[in-house]
Amino acid sequence: MLWKYFIFLTTLSCSVSSRRITTLFQEKQNQRQLFISQRVVTESSEFEGGVLVDENGIIEGILTKESVDRILSDNNKDIEIIDGGGLALMAGVVDSHVHVNEPGRTSWEGYVTATRAAAAGGVTTIIDMPLNSIPPTTTLNNLKTKAAIASEEIYVDVGFWGGVVPGNQIELKDMIRAGVVGFKCFLSDSGVSEFPYVTLDELENAFSHLNGTGTVLAFHAEVQIDNSTSTECEGHSCPDPELYTTYLATHPPEMELEAVSLVASQLKNTDVHVHIVHVSAAGVVPILEKAREERIKNGYKGWRGGVTAETCNHYLTLSSEQIPPGHSEYKCSPPIRNNENKLKLWDYIRDKRLDLVTSDHSPSVALLKGTNFLKAWGGISSMQFDLPLFWTEAKAHGFDLSTVSHYLSAGPARLVGLEDRKGALRPGLDADLIFFDPDASFVVTPQVIRYKNKISPYMNRVLTGKVMQTYIRGELVYANEVLVGEPKGKLLLKDGYNKM
Repeated sequence: MLWKYFIFLTTLSCSVSSRRITTLFQEKQNQRQLFISQRVVTESSEFEGGVLVDENGIIEGILTKESVDRILSDNNKDIEIIDGGGLALMAGVVDSHVHVNEPGRTSWEGYVTATRAAAAGGVTTIIDMPLNSIPPTTTLNNLKTKAAIASEEIYVDVGFWGGVVPGNQIELKDMIRAGVVGFKCFLSDSGVSEFPYVTLDELENAFSHLNGTGTVLAFHAEVQIDNSTSTECEGHSCPDPELYTTYLATHPPEMELEAVSLVASQLKNTDVHVHIVHVSAAGVVPILEKAREERIKNGYKGWRGGVTAETCNHYLTLSSEQIPPGHSEYKCSPPIRNNENKLKLWDYIRDKRLDLVTSDHSPSVALLKGTNFLKAWGGISSMQFDLPLFWTEAKAHGFDLSTVSHYLSAGPARLVGLEDRKGALRPGLDADLIFFDPDASFVVTPQVIRYKNKISPYMNRVLTGKVMQTYIRGELVYANEVLVGEPKGKLLLKDGYNKM
């Protein structure tokens, strides 16, 4: 094991200095730490100072430069000093939309590879979606199965969404008691048979079981519409399935708009917080805002009127005009739309009319991709690159690093009820920290990708910003392209369920 520490100490000297280097050999924290930086980044500001962390890996205080200088002048040997210099010191990313797929489809992704990729990308918490694994997270027993596998080796913290499918309403409260962060459902075909979509009657039934629980119900908001283009079409009269425009025509914006309107029409019947995942069509946002205003007018007191939405990095980075024929690594559902739509989403980011940004990391094996957009698996893998993807575009649009923390850390943490533990630099929260170089750049290549199947629409793209170090509760897990020590992640379940 000494060679690992030698590599770590060598790489550490390139960016972050430690004034008590002997403590780096310890597996567990047994003293306080002071992380200092010329660029401490919170959700609302940036300043020179530090983050004081207690012996248990909990943030004790956020310090100004003057307070840091006093501690340094005292030469307190009971505090380990970790100096990031000019690197930005930020809260770790919380990715609330990740498909890990284990068990059942572990060849697509697994907890080891997913959490290694997360750590390398400065993602300190992931929330696993309920589908694409077999079994899906639709019963308490299925949750136990998934949690038992996840607990074996995770490099960052992992939480779980439950699923709402026809006939499982009796299971929902048991899963809430176990600690799922909320539930997800589909209003159209999910793509996997073990996770069927819900009808309007089944949705109303689910709401009746979830009322009063304080939980979240997230929607894949597309409804099925009649469309002549299908995977069964053959012959010269059929649109070319290798053209992205052919696939795009099968998922027009109306699919999203009608689905969100359906969800909005149900709000009068429930107090459940509703959340729309992966907003692609910009026209969704005004519909949600109208529904939110109505709910607040009727007395709803929760965050954002209990009506929120996310978009994803692929919708903020890519546009349909640039997708080449036969490159199904760009396929996702809802689809990537045109550049005008992308710019409108950035307007909503600027005005804080969207609430968070996620990866919707949805990997598969290469065999399921191919060149036919109509038949290829729809999913984009990108969790490892959450931070540089968003920062590359945000910087170009004139945003600062506080915007990054707002959308990638604080927003997702609040959605899943972890705002008192994760997603911000604030006393009492876990010291899930990253040192980030916002001026560095790198090229996405198969060699740098740590998730299992090295497929990406960003291949060979230059991204701005590089994660230099990642800490979980004050413990180093990743430094300058090297995973450090044993896995330190935990399952985010209720007491009594953490060791299923």
